[in-house]
Amino acid sequence: MPISIDACVAQHRGDRREQQDRVAIVPHPSGGGVALAVVADGMGGHTGGTIAAQQVIHTARNNLERFSARTESARVLLESSISEAHMLIKACRFINEKDPHSTVVMLLLQPGKVSWAHCGDSRFYHFRGDSLVFRSTDHSYVAQLVVQGKITPEQAIVHPNRNILLTSLGGVEAPKVAFGEAEGLQAGDTFLLCSDGLWGYFTDQELAWVIDGASSAREASELLIGRARAMGKGDGDNISLAILKLVETPSARDVASGSRSLPPQSAK
Repeated sequence: MPISIDACVAQHRGDRREQQDRVAIVPHPSGGGVALAVVADGMGGHTGGTIAAQQVIHTARNNLERFSARTESARVLLESSISEAHMLIKACRFINEKDPHSTVVMLLLQPGKVSWAHCGDSRFYHFRGDSLVFRSTDHSYVAQLVVQGKITPEQAIVHPNRNILLTSLGGVEAPKVAFGEAEGLQAGDTFLLCSDGLWGYFTDQELAWVIDGASSAREASELLIGRARAMGKGDGDNISLAILKLVETPSARDVASGSRSLPPQSAK
């Protein structure tokens, strides 16, 4: 049975003075079931993080417009987008006399497969129903301690150095980027991209339960932001997320009765 996409991007400023995250789902101008989702968590003081995150989105959008799914690889698109954004953010430091940085997580959706890349601690999740298939590993100090077996995932959540990143876009050194790809997609697969302002309040299983139990990507976004805000208790970070759910395309009978799949939309 054909599969369609139920997608949503959502943000909340949290309890910060400004929203320095940026998020977007961008369809390829030629269609063909190709779309790029991006979440960038900007850092660098007043307006510096905003400049960095905006540059990530702008660069990714421009590169997608020139991308040919028939002749170019997804990894080249993701890698070039991140590399170019890194160089442009570095240039902004001299032009604006600020110190902008950004994390990034990107997902390129094509018929039958997805490819992703990330740098920093903005995360990529792949769920199938209410089960976790894959989760990216943060480029952070505490994530490395977990990988090395020195602390547990539970200890990492409350570790005093949990916000220390090992790499980001805009730094002196070239960013460290992790890539991945999955094929054999099916209805029930869901992809979540989000900043630490969201995932910091949930276990992987809790995220899966909320998203799988929601009737749409928009409802899932609203539920997740609502719960994160409640748990933030007046000290919540910027929140940004993109959800893409693969759903079975309604039959002719369903369409006639008024059922439909939702287009990408934004919840704030």
